[in-house]
Amino acid sequence: MWCPFCNHTDTRVVDSRLTSDGFQIRRRRECAECGARFNTYETPALKAPNVIKSDGSREAFNEDKLRGGIVKALEKRPVETQEVERAIRKLVRQVRTLEESEISSQQIGDWVAGELSRLDQVAYVRFASVYRRFEDVQAFREEIERLERINPGAIDRRQISLLDIDAEEP
Repeated sequence: MWCPFCNHTDTRVVDSRLTSDGFQIRRRRECAECGARFNTYETPALKAPNVIKSDGSREAFNEDKLRGGIVKALEKRPVETQEVERAIRKLVRQVRTLEESEISSQQIGDWVAGELSRLDQVAYVRFASVYRRFEDVQAFREEIERLERINPGAIDRRQISLLDIDAEEP
């Protein structure tokens, strides 16, 4: 390992430990020449499948795109960061452990939609409106009615009610 400070080739590992998420090993290194210390991170090299987009083109799986879509859907929603990260790790693991060399963007989108519906229904509808290309208000209405059929009477206690149902009328 090259020293990033003096470019000397002789560095030694001083300490190794797992990162908090358990998916990387952090190695603390020291340069034998200048004594500088620095960290390196080791991750398993898993080959993710190529993604077949709706227009038939193919591109490498991009975890940042997946993360960006999920974070955008969950923007300003009362979902804990830890839950979001857990969902992202689950989805990335699903994609990276596939036996196939290619996967459709639709399959990934379906998996993302499933995770978002579990995390937050509003985020799910946001994502679905883009992913399923809702054309009008009726498409939103149908999707919301479908959600209500799946989870009748489900109330998200994390969200503040717009109408105070328990308040007494004057």
